Amino acid sequence: MAEPPPGPRVILDEPTPMQAPAAPRLDFGWEQAVVPVAPPRPARWSGFSRAAAGAVVLGLGLAALDAANFTADQFARGAVQGWLTFGVVLGGFGLIASAGWAEAKGLLSVRAVDQARAAFARNDLAAVQAEAVRWAGGVAEAASLLPALRDARSTDEIRALLEAGPLPVLQARATALGRTAAVQAFSVTAISPSPALDALVFAWRGVRLVRQVAVLHGLRPGLAGTVALLRRTLADAATVAATDIAVDAAARALLSNKLLEQFAGEAAAGAVAARRMLRLARVAAEACRIVPPR
Repeated sequence: MAEPPPGPRVILDEPTPMQAPAAPRLDFGWEQAVVPVAPPRPARWSGFSRAAAGAVVLGLGLAALDAANFTADQFARGAVQGWLTFGVVLGGFGLIASAGWAEAKGLLSVRAVDQARAAFARNDLAAVQAEAVRWAGGVAEAASLLPALRDARSTDEIRALLEAGPLPVLQARATALGRTAAVQAFSVTAISPSPALDALVFAWRGVRLVRQVAVLHGLRPGLAGTVALLRRTLADAATVAATDIAVDAAARALLSNKLLEQFAGEAAAGAVAARRMLRLARVAAEACRIVPPR
């Protein structure tokens, strides 16, 4: 047999008639055995959260030590001065502690909505029933359903009870709150001389609307709870804002007369602000529902 000529050889992927097909690769999972897949790490605090918590601990801790030393010095001067100082310190730190507890309760009430939705998602009857009874106990529109919720035999039955009873009523009241906020936003935007003032008023009224809708659904959000609710509505509100900007620009571009452009432009801006308020009320109501959407 003649030897192949010297030079580079071309190796074809397809087997030739004189060449046997390549055997399939045997996979024994050695890579996974040698380098196993690491389980997902639990959620941890971010660097900013730890820094903020450390600053709070240092501030309150040092303030408490200073107050204790000052109170001891006042007792050394006299019993009256010492007890007065102790009362002032106790009252001040008591108010701070009560404010912190109220913030924690408000944030936990918002987290309870997530727990209820997760229980509905995994069809956990015991958890759904407990969350529904707890929620109905804090909402006047749902108090009459407590016996039926306790006797429910499935998560679908609990969902049907809530969707046929209190949830539509709460949605209608949230829409009414949105209309009131929309009228106020339209009025302020139409007469305001500054776009910066428009944005400030809209932000203040929007935060107040979210808190009103949350209270309507039995939540008592403080600052932390309100921030958590606003984070849920941020993506949807950003999409609506982009659409509204395009509508506002189109409305202004259709007008050529300067006077008409001024009046119609302000009216368009007010209409856009009113539409955003209505949308914000609906999104906030959806964020506060313990029943997830279908």
